[in-house]
Amino acid sequence: MQAGCGGGSDPSNHKVPVVPHVFILVEENHSYESVIGNPAMPYTNSLAQQYSLATQYYANRHNSLPNYFVLTTGDMVTTDDTFTGTVSSDNVVRAITAAGKSWKVYAESLPSVGYLGPTVFPYGKDHNPFTYFSDVLNSSSQAANVVPFTQLSTDIQNGTLPNYAMIVPNFVSDGHDCPNGASNCTDTDKLATIDSWIQTNVGPLINSAAFNNSVLIYTWDESSIDDMAHDGGHVSTILIGSSVRRNYQSTTLYQHQSALRLSMELLGIKDFPAGSATASDMNEFF
Repeated sequence: MQAGCGGGSDPSNHKVPVVPHVFILVEENHSYESVIGNPAMPYTNSLAQQYSLATQYYANRHNSLPNYFVLTTGDMVTTDDTFTGTVSSDNVVRAITAAGKSWKVYAESLPSVGYLGPTVFPYGKDHNPFTYFSDVLNSSSQAANVVPFTQLSTDIQNGTLPNYAMIVPNFVSDGHDCPNGASNCTDTDKLATIDSWIQTNVGPLINSAAFNNSVLIYTWDESSIDDMAHDGGHVSTILIGSSVRRNYQSTTLYQHQSALRLSMELLGIKDFPAGSATASDMNEFF
């Protein structure tokens, strides 16, 4: 397996391609060490081995919502998962729309198309940052881009995938809660459920003709609560796609603002919201 030197990327050697589609998949509350090399997650580890793995990627905060905001606004906005405010700062919706490109959120268990309301278990509002943006709250046409996860297979089949999409699993599929409504379970139970869900529900996207020349960033909102490294802890982040370096491991330090920067660069967008403007680029993965 190729290993990165850890000294950052050399733009003369690696250039981020402009691709038709970028997907961000976010899972919940598990450390890098619990995921990478775990036999309960064979599909995830096969992706990490086949494509590119960021071995020194860290979340920005413990609790969910701030990390989702960094991924989409470049700023934590709040440290409170019960935040009910409106976010009016620059964000991916504004940047994508200004560039004349399209976006969607595919949210599992979302009650209905355009639903912007509170958590309805097993759907979690605090895992869907788009529902806080003024750009979405003030526009019915933008709100219509917040869709149930079931729409993804339809869009693959119809060739109607957006340029940018965030995939938001529900509280069970993202490892936040136990499978099958259980009150107690092991971490292995949670991680095996995540892995099976991704293979069943995201695997068809990766293997589809519609995904050709596109990129999927598969990351985690935060590490286990006892891991305070770089404030949010060590998480696994895998880059997947035909243009991504194969069998590659990076040792460069990254956080969520770098993934935001990369998601914009992959679409040829020069608007880098807040902290993503000064974040380390991820050129080395290409």
